[in-house]
Amino acid sequence: MKLPKAKNFKAEKYIAGLSLFKQKLAKIKLSANESALGPSPKAVKEYIKVSKNFKRYPDSDGTFLRTIIAKKFKLDVNRIILGNGSDQVFEFICKAFLNKNDEVVISQYSFIIYRIYSKLNFSKVVYAKEKNFTSSVDNILSCVTRKTKVVFIANPNNPTGTYLSKNEMMRLRRKLRSDVLLVVDDAYFEYMKFKDYKSGLNLFSKFKNVVITRTFSKIYGLAGLRIGWAYSSKDIIKALYEIKPPFNVSRPALFAASAALKDINWLNKEIHHVKKWSNKFYDAFKELNIHTNRTSVNFLLINFDRVKKTSKQVFFTLAKKGILLRQMEVYYINNSLRVTIGSSRENLKLISELKKILNV
Repeated sequence: MKLPKAKNFKAEKYIAGLSLFKQKLAKIKLSANESALGPSPKAVKEYIKVSKNFKRYPDSDGTFLRTIIAKKFKLDVNRIILGNGSDQVFEFICKAFLNKNDEVVISQYSFIIYRIYSKLNFSKVVYAKEKNFTSSVDNILSCVTRKTKVVFIANPNNPTGTYLSKNEMMRLRRKLRSDVLLVVDDAYFEYMKFKDYKSGLNLFSKFKNVVITRTFSKIYGLAGLRIGWAYSSKDIIKALYEIKPPFNVSRPALFAASAALKDINWLNKEIHHVKKWSNKFYDAFKELNIHTNRTSVNFLLINFDRVKKTSKQVFFTLAKKGILLRQMEVYYINNSLRVTIGSSRENLKLISELKKILNV
């Protein structure tokens, strides 16, 4: 008997930051770059309010939320598209613009989802080497060929926490061919306070060949509701709408995100907490001889080459105690882990356990 045969996709499966270890729920989850303080109480209130009427379909285009986004960031509402998380927008981009044997250029240690969706659309992924875990514009440009269709770049980058200056980002766009689509992932831009940094939206909102994506999963604490958005030219957004299914964003997500956007005080509270603990973590890791770099995002990449324990030993010892970090093998970053900044209690517990593991 012959059975239906699926396509043979040659792409990795996305492995999310663990919540469970040996079937036990983690006491402290610092593996997924989720918000330290959680969602705004105003967003939670909207979610509860909407929960009384789950039988209703959402507005398929999310007009109300798109209008709030447009007003807040001074954008054209008709050039905004919503996604079930910003990663769904990456999926739309790959489906709309990539054909078999097209090439996609990404940085060596960039967010894994870019290469997954590119490969699912039968495109070749070309990796541009990084310099000291930082994307290199020169190396990205050297990877571009006549087959290149899309360049993905997260700025700041996950999982390294490094970033490119506004001048380097502008240089990248100017040096690329005009028919190469540049996708700038702004997932962590709210945390960035460096003078030489500008978000993708601030740099490229007037460009016709750039897509800028943003998410409510990180600083807004709505990862469980799955909602993100993108901004680009009318022609590109129109192409993405051809791919977008109806009702791809739920009503609770639309209303909670609308409330979250308006709560500036909660946003600033999260930023202050992350900045404080980013500095504390850096100092603590330095004292423990764990190598890392200063960052202002809500996570740090830490390396164990200078200590007598490997990243794998540290990971499993912590996991047995109910503390989960992110392993980096899937990114081909050796002997390293990624640490999300959690609550003050969670962060103090992590430092305490690391001191025990490293006998400090």
